Amino acid sequence: MKLERLISIIYMLLNNDVVSASELSCKYGVSQRTIYRDIEAICAAGIPVVSYQGVNGGYGIMKEYKMDKSLLSSDDIASLITLLKSTTTVFEDVRAHDTIQRLKTVQTENSRAPSLTMDLGSWRSYTSHLRTLHSAINARQLVHFHYMNAKDERQDRIVEPVSLLLKYDAWYLYGYCRSRDDYRVFKLTRMSKLAVLPELFERHHNIRTEDILSGGGKNQEQTEYAVIHFTAGSLATVLDEFYLDEKQFNEDGSLLLTIVKAIDTDWLIEKLLSFGEDAVVLEPQSLRQRIKDKIGKMLNRYEEV
Repeated sequence: MKLERLISIIYMLLNNDVVSASELSCKYGVSQRTIYRDIEAICAAGIPVVSYQGVNGGYGIMKEYKMDKSLLSSDDIASLITLLKSTTTVFEDVRAHDTIQRLKTVQTENSRAPSLTMDLGSWRSYTSHLRTLHSAINARQLVHFHYMNAKDERQDRIVEPVSLLLKYDAWYLYGYCRSRDDYRVFKLTRMSKLAVLPELFERHHNIRTEDILSGGGKNQEQTEYAVIHFTAGSLATVLDEFYLDEKQFNEDGSLLLTIVKAIDTDWLIEKLLSFGEDAVVLEPQSLRQRIKDKIGKMLNRYEEV
């Protein structure tokens, strides 16, 4: 749309000393004649655009008109730009890119290297689902997918998508499940055959951020206390997986881990089994028994070996 193009051109001019008509024409996919008319419209709106002649000529905005760079600190701006850049790598959000251009207009020339760097694009296997769901959320369209629940049951779900959630090392969809007539959280890695339906939903989901962050755990069995002994050869992985839990390093190089918060029991058992003989649950007895039963079932699979 013309208005969006005009606003974007203004920020381009604010963010650069000189921008040529050919560069603007190429960026917005219009003729140079259209760019000339856009510049005239910007001038008519009271923004002082200056024309520079010559080989390196083009258009710029008077320095006195540019935004005061003291509105935000350089660290504030750098952090915001970093966060927005990380989302554009996944969602290809044009609006986020335009916001970055606006922020750069108040970034000082002597800004140091960013103290924060993020790469959400590392979830490459999720990218297609993330973009599809993000688009459906913005358009308020229903989505349909096959979902594998915690009981290993594959079910069809029709969902009114509300929000995407990045929690720990995984992406989730928070939405209103029409199949269950309630809000649910769905892990993206368990989705298949995701499709956006043409039907729009009219329900207004006035959900608090706290509700989204705490959702999805209502029906999960949780462990709120556990003491686990890890051998010295597994410490790096333990620190990666349980970095917020209480740790006691022993003289022999081993580690005693104490969990004093609610945690999904099934997830914890699977994680501890991945350590093999390097992890031993000391408490509680109920968790020790569940792991013993799990190992017993695994051994039964290899009776003929």
